[in-house]
Amino acid sequence: MKSITLIYDESQVDALEEKILPLLGNNVKITIPYKDHKNHGFSENDFIVTYLSDEQLRELFDVIIEKHWKIGFLPHPKMVEARQGFGVSSKLEVAVENILTTEEVFEVDVLLANGWPVLNKLMIGNSFSLLYAINGGKNFFSKSTLRIKRFLNSFRRVKLHPYNINWNNEAGEFKEKPIETAALGMVVVQHGQSSILSRRIIEGSYANDGLMHCLILAPSSIWEIIKFGFFSIFKSSKRNRLPDYVAHIKTDKVEISSSQPINFAIDEVLMSAKSIELEVVANALSIVPGKSLKMDAKVKKSKVFKIQNLPLGELKNELLERFLPFTNHASTEEFKWLFTILRENAKLKSTYLVLMALSTIIATFGLFGDSSPVIIGAMILAPLMSPIISLAMGVLRQDNKLISESIKTIGFGLGVGYLFAVLITWFTPLNTMNSEILARIRPNLLDLGVAAASGVAGAYAHAKKEVAKTLAGVAIAVALVPPLAVSGVGLGWGDWSVFWGALLLLGTNLAGMVLAAALTFLFLGFSPFKLAKKGLTISLFFVILISAPLAFGFSKMVKENKIIQSLSGKEIKGGVLRDVKVIKVAPLKLSATVVSESPLDLDDLNRVKDEIAEILSQEIELELSVAVSL
Repeated sequence: MKSITLIYDESQVDALEEKILPLLGNNVKITIPYKDHKNHGFSENDFIVTYLSDEQLRELFDVIIEKHWKIGFLPHPKMVEARQGFGVSSKLEVAVENILTTEEVFEVDVLLANGWPVLNKLMIGNSFSLLYAINGGKNFFSKSTLRIKRFLNSFRRVKLHPYNINWNNEAGEFKEKPIETAALGMVVVQHGQSSILSRRIIEGSYANDGLMHCLILAPSSIWEIIKFGFFSIFKSSKRNRLPDYVAHIKTDKVEISSSQPINFAIDEVLMSAKSIELEVVANALSIVPGKSLKMDAKVKKSKVFKIQNLPLGELKNELLERFLPFTNHASTEEFKWLFTILRENAKLKSTYLVLMALSTIIATFGLFGDSSPVIIGAMILAPLMSPIISLAMGVLRQDNKLISESIKTIGFGLGVGYLFAVLITWFTPLNTMNSEILARIRPNLLDLGVAAASGVAGAYAHAKKEVAKTLAGVAIAVALVPPLAVSGVGLGWGDWSVFWGALLLLGTNLAGMVLAAALTFLFLGFSPFKLAKKGLTISLFFVILISAPLAFGFSKMVKENKIIQSLSGKEIKGGVLRDVKVIKVAPLKLSATVVSESPLDLDDLNRVKDEIAEILSQEIELELSVAVSL
């Protein structure tokens, strides 16, 4: 049997008499109203149990720490933060049983902020709503609702705050100079087992390890917050982790200051100061830990300093000047590396012209030979993609020199391509269109989609060193040289339908690539939107202009596809239709094979034509083959 001194909130007398005292039974030695606790002399041997609010506990903490009382906690209706910080069950019966059955007390640490005890958490600035690592909700529906609310909250406009942060290093000394950074705010907890931060997120954290966790929320863009919030909606709660934009400092002392007033909250109590001193007082309390507060006699007191993602220097200054941008800003190193490459790619060189000539020659021969592998080889060899990506960056940043050099290089490349395509056509005794040529003279919106995706891939591959090796694959996807060669073949034949059809495909690839690549560079942070707006508007105008004939081509494609679907495998009086193809849309001309059990005469063939015309509800021209099924 335990000898308990119970300090209670006098406003909760009814709960004390009806619930608490019957549960504690004869273990209670004396009950003391909170207002009278100062008049009572406690000894080190007394075992004190409190039934108090957070506010009352905070007032009592100085005495508890100074006298080093042995203490346990019961869940008061207004004891929210302390209950979470000390792992006390919200169920009174469970908390009482834990106090009565636990044989020993444990030494735990206390986090102080400017001398104030932190029962559970310290929130600095705008942080809580943008950190997903928060428990909440009692069931799947409520948790999902909270996740979605936090995700939608990510879209609001926010500004970062300047902070100077210093901390005790591994040697137990403060750094020579604090880090000057910018952040939305911070979350500080004494251990990772409170309800605000799951232990799955902060591993190896205990209430008696003498260390605190300072999480600094420093996103460089709204996109970082949205991306993490979006994936947080669908991820399993068992696989929580900190967002990439959160720095993590685990130590025993931290100093935070700012040139502006710092708004913060200690366990929901709002405060403001120019600086905050955080310190963990080791083994300050002797408590009966709650059920959910894990203790370990052999804790590893290893400090953590994950600060590599904090914005510093020029990036910090840029982020402090305005609202948080939607996309990340590229670093100075990324700018320098990429612009060096793009300016080099925009220059007209003899090697570029040689490769253009060779790739066009190979592509033209591949087209006449109806050979896809040969055409693919020409795509890989073609250097045309590089100046196009340089043009996209020039358009984005209104860099006239880069634009003019890129256009000049592209123009000379196209000129060399046309020259060799026409020459080969003149000297080749082939003048019939095969499947490879036909495939490139009827562009539609699908080709614009391919060009746009290829532009994104090209820009991304140029911007990221680690994916530069995929440039060959991007070159195949873009397929610029084959339509150039087909256009040259049409010019050599004097067939203007072939020339203009392939030229439209080439223009589609160029316009789609430039716009998509420019948007990709914008999204990757290589230009502010204000600077990019004019170039993007012009690029979009050209894409819209070229989309009109593409839309017409796409509608024809859809119409042809519907005709083929309605006729293929159709059983008619003469047999079954197979291999239906649309040769011409206006007037409609088809080719098809009818599979019959017996030979068909001219009258039978005319009936087949009439039946197809009736199915399609229009007049047709028909090239019909008959196959007899034996």
